[in-house]
Amino acid sequence: MSMFRMAMLLAFASLISFTQVQAEQSASKELAIVIDDFGNGMKGTEEMLDLPAPLTVAVMPFLSTTHEDARNAHSKGHEVIVHLPMEPKKGKISWLGPGAITTDLSDEEIREKVEKAIADVPHAVGMNHHMGSKVTEDERVMRIILEVCKEKGFYYLDSKTTGKSVIPRLASELGVPYLENDLFFDHVYSLDHIQRQAAKLGKNLEKREQIIAIGHVGVTGDKVVGVLAQHLPKYQQQAELVPASALLKNFYRMDETLP
Repeated sequence: MSMFRMAMLLAFASLISFTQVQAEQSASKELAIVIDDFGNGMKGTEEMLDLPAPLTVAVMPFLSTTHEDARNAHSKGHEVIVHLPMEPKKGKISWLGPGAITTDLSDEEIREKVEKAIADVPHAVGMNHHMGSKVTEDERVMRIILEVCKEKGFYYLDSKTTGKSVIPRLASELGVPYLENDLFFDHVYSLDHIQRQAAKLGKNLEKREQIIAIGHVGVTGDKVVGVLAQHLPKYQQQAELVPASALLKNFYRMDETLP
């Protein structure tokens, strides 16, 4: 065998080995993309559900398309969670919509509202919050919410709308499966910012084994859909795209009826 042919074979073998290592590294990494604010026929709803990747779809209760969006998401293979409106530290309560959890409610009122919200979102297996910076710092209110989640077998995803969330401590105490958001795509509405956040996510996947990223339908819906469509092929090379519950290794409430 000539030296040239041997060098080519060695180079080819090295390339195959490198590709196998890349594939193994990608398989070991997991990315969950969560999309909030479904339930009110928001801009980008259909296009988001048609993206070729499993999403975690957060649906607000008691709105005009709550049931439709949850059922469509489920039928297309996405995981559904309840996007529960909660009182923020800044902003009007009226912005939250029906069924909102506020800190002036009694224990009984909070429990009743959370139970009704869960019942109103078909196929839901978990929960996160809409706004909620004030509630997620309130131990009394969050304890009741998490107690209901535990009773229903739900996991809780902390969207991290405040740096003083009591959820990690309470979830650990109560034994509620718990996750945290790592990155928002669109907390600034501009396309440039969403693109930068999408690129940042790709860089973070080079260093992290598991990442959760949150985007929205609505005001930024069409922008987020376009950016995700552009970046999904790269993300899928870097990691396995999974529903959020897949990141909880001891969580057994995965919906077995998903296509």
